[in-house]
Amino acid sequence: MDELTREPALTQGTATGDLARAIAFLHAFAHRKAPVRRPVPGGFAVLDDRYPGSYDDNKLIIRETPDDDGPIVRDAPDDNGRIVKETPGDDRLLVWEASEDNGLTTRPAPGDVPERAAELLMAVADETLATRAHRLACIDDDQLGTACVPAFAAAGYEHETNLVMVFRGPIPTTPPSAPQEASQIAFPAATPAGLAVVEVLGLEEVVAVSRRDWRESLPEASDETIDALARRVEVRLRGADTVGFRGVRAPDGEIAARADLYVHGGVAQIESVLTAEAYRGKGYARTLMYALLAEVADAELIFLVADADDWPRHFYTRLGFETVGRTHAFLRT
Repeated sequence: MDELTREPALTQGTATGDLARAIAFLHAFAHRKAPVRRPVPGGFAVLDDRYPGSYDDNKLIIRETPDDDGPIVRDAPDDNGRIVKETPGDDRLLVWEASEDNGLTTRPAPGDVPERAAELLMAVADETLATRAHRLACIDDDQLGTACVPAFAAAGYEHETNLVMVFRGPIPTTPPSAPQEASQIAFPAATPAGLAVVEVLGLEEVVAVSRRDWRESLPEASDETIDALARRVEVRLRGADTVGFRGVRAPDGEIAARADLYVHGGVAQIESVLTAEAYRGKGYARTLMYALLAEVADAELIFLVADADDWPRHFYTRLGFETVGRTHAFLRT
């Protein structure tokens, strides 16, 4: 069991404690599934050469403001004259020593910290993701992320705010049989059929449905790109002790709604909840969520991450999820 996903008992159930535990779970999941991990200022980067176009598999994950209070990693000058030094056993790149010519300073003035931090992270993204067509920096500290918005925006980055939402409501009645023991679960819900069936989806079916959904979202993309985006789901299997795929099938046989479920160290994350456009507004997602919540009823913490500017956050709130914190993502393509 990873200690990263454990919080002291006194903080469990509090917004602060649950947020810290959820963030630690996300970090550990990303770390386990990535074939390449590199320390960067205030956090780490994950890389996967098999899926270079996947944002989620090639990004910076920033836990805290990069500063000069700790050891430095990797002793070598780069093309711009920045110097970094390696300290064995430390997994963070905390400082870039820089000449005045390149505009980066080791100890910025207090009022310039957010701007300098943003400049530093953008420089690191350019180096770390140099072979990728995108730049993505995910900042988990809300204060730092908010302060960095102007600098990232000026450099052409798009900004997204995400909500970490923890389940606080009553757990739905447990379905008749657990999905680990059967391929289908009958679960009552307000759907056209009156009784929906939540299925355990095999990897190949998930890949096939993902191809369908990505093709719908990216009609101009090549078949190779679509296949890579669909196939990247395979790496998620390494992210947690339990990684499962669930779906609800419509009367025509198509998967109407689907989601991932990750469970590790007493924490459960519901991720990638998606309803195909043709089946929206018919209760499939609610049926799926009820079944997922019942499945992980014994978890110490159940959470998900939702876009702060998109409508599903209201749906999750009605189900019993409560926002405990915010994270930020900065993307340039």
